[in-house]
Amino acid sequence: MFEGIEFLDKGFFWLLLLLPIALLWYIIKHNKQTAELKISSLKGFKVTNSWLPKLKHLLFALRLLALALMITALARPRTVDVSTKTKTTKGIDIVMAIDVSASMLAKDLRPNRLEALKKVASEFIVGRPNDRIGLVEYAGESFTKTPITSDKAIVLRSLRDIKYNTIIEGGTAIGMGLATAVNRLKDSKAKSKIIILLTDGVNNSGFIDPKIASELAVEYGIKTYTIGLGTNGMALSPTAILPNGNFQYSRVQVEIDEELLKEIATATGGKYFRATNNKKLAEIYNEINKLEKTEIEEFKFYNYEEKYRWLVLLAALFIAIELLLRFTIFRSFV
Repeated sequence: MFEGIEFLDKGFFWLLLLLPIALLWYIIKHNKQTAELKISSLKGFKVTNSWLPKLKHLLFALRLLALALMITALARPRTVDVSTKTKTTKGIDIVMAIDVSASMLAKDLRPNRLEALKKVASEFIVGRPNDRIGLVEYAGESFTKTPITSDKAIVLRSLRDIKYNTIIEGGTAIGMGLATAVNRLKDSKAKSKIIILLTDGVNNSGFIDPKIASELAVEYGIKTYTIGLGTNGMALSPTAILPNGNFQYSRVQVEIDEELLKEIATATGGKYFRATNNKKLAEIYNEINKLEKTEIEEFKFYNYEEKYRWLVLLAALFIAIELLLRFTIFRSFV
């Protein structure tokens, strides 16, 4: 009956404690007002079974019911219809610069570094519904895979399509990857601009110095989070291509220019992370997700509908019925 109904003044329900007191008073009063006549025999008297004395208690029941309804009405029952509208007040533009050099096929992460990254990055993208995201690929050179867009389906599809290929010049051009990401964000009007730069090696190719690229990021107010991907020590990495086109794997030393990545992150106001396994990589993206929160303003609209009126009308009806019966069928004070 009261599903979806709230009571504004619940304190009035304490008045319901008066009802059992009134009932007790009525029982005591009724017993005192009942006259008794003791006779030796009922012979000679005509006995009739009248239902009116039994219905006499109905008057008091109607009064109690009316009182209960009035107390409930005083508690102000009402329904609340809440509608919510959200508005993004501070959007973030993010570019993910991903190293796609051959070393990203190393198997120190499962199934390899690149596939592990794609899985974690896709979860990160899905968790940023209010931001625009773009993708940059780089190896010995760099290019834009996807410009910044709010269409997450496009970004996720492009991310799935990222794989090692021989079209891009070999090597690791960290400076060019960072510079291309900066170029994608420099004209952005977003309140916050972020680059997530991931690599598993050292800067060994390209014609843009990474420090110059980081200075460009600072100039355009772009924060850069850098991630060094790879275990400590040796990793099973591709070292040659067999006649059948498959890679030959050998254990090689993992070399990541952590000092450079730390410098880039520090200069741009970001942070450097080292991902040595799948779990650590996922934790890094979760931490970045927490650090870069999009501010969302929520508006709630409340529509109240008072429900006390029908309780008052029903109580008035019960009182009217009681008075009608009292002064017609039952002409005595109860």
